[in-house]
Formats: sequence, C-alpha cells, structure tokens
Amino acid sequence: MDKTSTGFEVKKPEVLYASARSFENIVFTSGQLPIDPITGNIVADNFAEQARQSLSNIRNIVINEGSCLNNLLKINVLLTDMINFPVFNEVYKNFFDDNEYPARTAYQVVALPRNALVEIEAIFHK
Repeated sequence: MDKTSTGFEVKKPEVLYASARSFENIVFTSGQLPIDPITGNIVADNFAEQARQSLSNIRNIVINEGSCLNNLLKINVLLTDMINFPVFNEVYKNFFDDNEYPARTAYQVVALPRNALVEIEAIFHK
C-alpha cells in the first residue's frame, strides 16, 4: 500500500501477467501499451508517440531476452481507430532494417486499458 499526498492509502494494481514468456527459443510478449517504463504513465495523447512507445517496449523486451528485432516472427496490433493505421505504418517502418518485417495482423478494438490508442504483442525467436 502507498499513501497519497492526503495520507490515504491506495493499493497499487496487481500485475497478473508476465511481460514475456518463452518456450524453447520462442518468446511471446504480453500486449505492450504505450507506457513509459520510468514513469509508469501513458506517454502522450498523440497516436504516433503512443505507437512509438509500444514498439520501443517490444524492442526492450526483445533485447532483454538476448535477441533482436530481425528475429520478430509475428506482431499483433490493436488500434482503437483504424484511421490511425497509416500513421502506425510510418512509425513501424522506422523500427526495422531493410524492410525485414515480421508477419503482422492489425485489429480495431472498442477500447484498450488506460484509454490507450494502441497495444502491441509480439512473438520472436531467441
């Protein structure tokens, strides 16, 4: 329990999932919201910044698992509005070398946790 500035105790939400799990040399990430790992907050209301942060969170997991983005096999993208799909593509292409893209699926969803505009999950090889 933490205390607020008013002295009331607040319970931090439980995290009921791992950021990634592996089976042999295949790693599955949980959905990555556009949360800054330092502050724990959504980075911005701007879609491009949110997409960039979600992809950066994926990249950090990949690197922490001893792999690289070229080993991504599949990415699933959840968007709250498909109108942002072209913007996502512009941000996305800056994360990969020589157009070596993984397989990808994109869905429009009604809502995401914390009112995020995008969430991304990935599967990669170590």
